[in-house]
Amino acid sequence: MKRFSSLYKFLSIATLVFAFSSCDDDFTNRPPEDGVSLDAYYSTTAQVESATNGLYSRTWFQFGNKFFWAVSEVGSGNMYTGSSDVSAMRNFSLNGSDNELISGWSSLWANVAQANAIINFLEARVDPSVDRAVLNNVIGEAYFMRATAYFYLVRLWGPVPIIENNLDHVGKPAINTNNIEDIYTLIEMDYKEAIDRLNSKTRTSNYMLNGRVSKGSAMSMLAKVYLYKKDYVNARLMAEEVINSGEFKLLGGAELPSKSFGDLFTYAHNNNEESIFAIQWKGDGNYGSANNSNTQFGISTADVSTSNVTYGGVFAPAQEIKTLYSASDKRRKETIMLPGDEYPNVKIKSGATLVVPSEDQIGGQGAGAAIKKYCIGVVNGSTTGPADEWGMMDNNTYIMRYAELLLIHAEAVLAGGSSTSDAGALSSINAVRNRAGLENLTAITFDDIFLERRKELCFEGDFWFELGRMPRAQAIAIMAAQNRGNKDFAEYYTPEEKDFFLPYPDIDVARNPLLLQPPVPYIFN
Repeated sequence: MKRFSSLYKFLSIATLVFAFSSCDDDFTNRPPEDGVSLDAYYSTTAQVESATNGLYSRTWFQFGNKFFWAVSEVGSGNMYTGSSDVSAMRNFSLNGSDNELISGWSSLWANVAQANAIINFLEARVDPSVDRAVLNNVIGEAYFMRATAYFYLVRLWGPVPIIENNLDHVGKPAINTNNIEDIYTLIEMDYKEAIDRLNSKTRTSNYMLNGRVSKGSAMSMLAKVYLYKKDYVNARLMAEEVINSGEFKLLGGAELPSKSFGDLFTYAHNNNEESIFAIQWKGDGNYGSANNSNTQFGISTADVSTSNVTYGGVFAPAQEIKTLYSASDKRRKETIMLPGDEYPNVKIKSGATLVVPSEDQIGGQGAGAAIKKYCIGVVNGSTTGPADEWGMMDNNTYIMRYAELLLIHAEAVLAGGSSTSDAGALSSINAVRNRAGLENLTAITFDDIFLERRKELCFEGDFWFELGRMPRAQAIAIMAAQNRGNKDFAEYYTPEEKDFFLPYPDIDVARNPLLLQPPVPYIFN
């Protein structure tokens, strides 16, 4: 696979002005009716294959830059921040004028619009000489991306408009939201269409071939959708089909013992055998094309900086994360940095290797700890890859990896029961635990799986959604008991029912007051 070198060849029928470029853009990202015809570009197989390149990176930037972490990790109580631009979810004060909220919302709609363009118009506009198998796979990628964008939209905002073709809404700013059940129907349909169209593959040590999504990627995401719907039978069937296919493997697990959990988050292991779907950052010299986590998650003090810029450490671990892991859990040191930890492969700005300073000197918003995941240090050859002038790098951001699918499988087998000793479920959860250096469990409950998911996926943008699918009273009790302050000042906040869905951006409510009206059923063609 080409390394997404010609990243941003945009379809004119999608948006030439992206929603993430300005908070004044319309959330539906309605395309202009004029512009360069698709026929002018997609005349060769290679050009068609590049049609989805932007959907692997650039369209996700304003979602994955700050918003994703501010909601999923700060909101859930995994991360702490006192930075005013990303701290509203810490005390559940987020409102519709929040700039990061607007960015995240607009980014997801940009993904929908770009995917819609490919789904609706690409096939009719490509040259007859184009390889039909390549075209079919590209359209499958677009269905996958639209489903994934809507999966985030529905879990974050609840009812949103279903838009299958942006041209249907040109000149029509008022669009009703649709029922949550209908949005999940669209998501299921799109992942199934992706399964039908996408290529099958096996992830190998040739990471250059692993970057694009596959049939197994779509099946894995659909298993997660079924789990959220409590359709345990289909979640189990889908997860087992992926597991039995052998497409993915745990890095550092029994099949790849020479690797480790920590390798997952290094530049050199982009698109490894465990990666189901990851954002493919590729710096191009412009703001908005690479991964900002190395700067935002690391250490930034006068003496120790894990980034080559003069600012950083916007996000830090919440206080309870500092004691989440047992002493024998190998994930701890690769997830959070505590005073005295040494990282021989991480270079700091001075050129030395990283030795984490004392609680008072670690920075990280006064949390007494820093985030290790996605923090890979300053430019260090093949260890980190290049960095741009903003300190952004090209290490991938996971949306889903195989360890999560194994935990989905275990929960699907449990199927809402009190406990299970099913051999398949135990095999799945124990594979994840064994890689972390932990002993086997002989029976599991939901609480066991819930805790394992939190430890395994901490700082990967999942815990907010975990809490959101729990009974509200239970989730509220968990969040109300969290110390959401720093190491010096304990703070506790209790969310309300309304806080589990985000407010619509004010600017879009002004354009489309129907966002605030009750959702309506969607009529599928």
